[in-house]
Amino acid sequence: MHLDLKNGTPNGELGIIALESCHQLGDKINYYLSKKRNDNLNSDDYLSENFLISTEEVRFSNGEGKVVIDESVRGKDIFIIADVGNYSNTYEMFGFKNHKGPDEHFQDIKRAVSALGGRARRVTVIMPMLYESRQHRRKGRESLDCALALQELERLGVQNIITFDVHDPNVQNAIPLISFQNLYPTYEIVKTFIKEEKDLSFHNSNMIVISPDTGAMDRSIYYSSVLGLDVGLFYKRRDYSKVIAGKNPIVEHEYIGKNIEGLDILITDDMIASGESVFDIVKELKERKANRVYVAVTFALFTEGIEKFNEFYEKGLIEKVYATNLTYIPEEVKKYRWFKEVDMSKFLATILDYINRDESIAPVIDATESIKKLLK
Repeated sequence: MHLDLKNGTPNGELGIIALESCHQLGDKINYYLSKKRNDNLNSDDYLSENFLISTEEVRFSNGEGKVVIDESVRGKDIFIIADVGNYSNTYEMFGFKNHKGPDEHFQDIKRAVSALGGRARRVTVIMPMLYESRQHRRKGRESLDCALALQELERLGVQNIITFDVHDPNVQNAIPLISFQNLYPTYEIVKTFIKEEKDLSFHNSNMIVISPDTGAMDRSIYYSSVLGLDVGLFYKRRDYSKVIAGKNPIVEHEYIGKNIEGLDILITDDMIASGESVFDIVKELKERKANRVYVAVTFALFTEGIEKFNEFYEKGLIEKVYATNLTYIPEEVKKYRWFKEVDMSKFLATILDYINRDESIAPVIDATESIKKLLK
């Protein structure tokens, strides 16, 4: 049913399937979306307090599973939201507790699409952290996981895929006939950063943006451009004769850039995994007499725990880590003074609203002018 809003016509009634891995983020998106829609109504018929569709993720005792949708989805514009990085979800299998990994979360996404049974008007999958994005290209006799996963979603009838800060956006070439939207949380991170760090001076003589490797250089250049700062680069020299934990170990970080003595530092990257690269770079920065060091990432995984982050904070090596809530962050981490969560739910609610009304999201995702206004 098409119903008029002040700013456009929705492409069918909007429905959100927030899987178990993303229920907290789904609840927040639903809140902001409902608030936004209720403020823009032409008709009381469209009044809705809840866009969330009730679902169950069932697990059998041998580990097999299914997704059950508890209400009608016919003719709806469906958005399936899942966090493939959420390792906190568990289920009982053969009498022991098993934690869900990325493979199982992706399987649940496919189950949700299957449960729709072709009744939805349009299906959009939102994976803030793209499944298998770290295995996005082939270097030898190895799997090409991310491309295969995207093609599988396309075959299942998914029309849109939305993700954030992909390791390599070129992976979208695997699905050229459907919409693939790679978004960035730059504005929300900068807004939170400015709000929290009121005593910082965004000037070349006081601060610099640092890229931890060549792969993150484009991101760092953008941050430096909108903030009006210089940019520096650390180059990772690796030992390509060895493979440890699936990657070539780093031998040394070499710095390219201007003198950073006395400057505040903003390190920008897509993710923190174990954090070893960050620790090495922070040590290098402090040896060069850098002042305060801040880290801003889209995804904070903390794959090897947070003890070393606590140690670096207590020693005054790291001031604060900024990371979004687009992937799972343990509640205990959020309590530490060195960590600040950046909430992306309002931004996502706006994206869903625009897409549902078939309007361009370009004004929403272009953060340059908004950041300049913030700085003023």
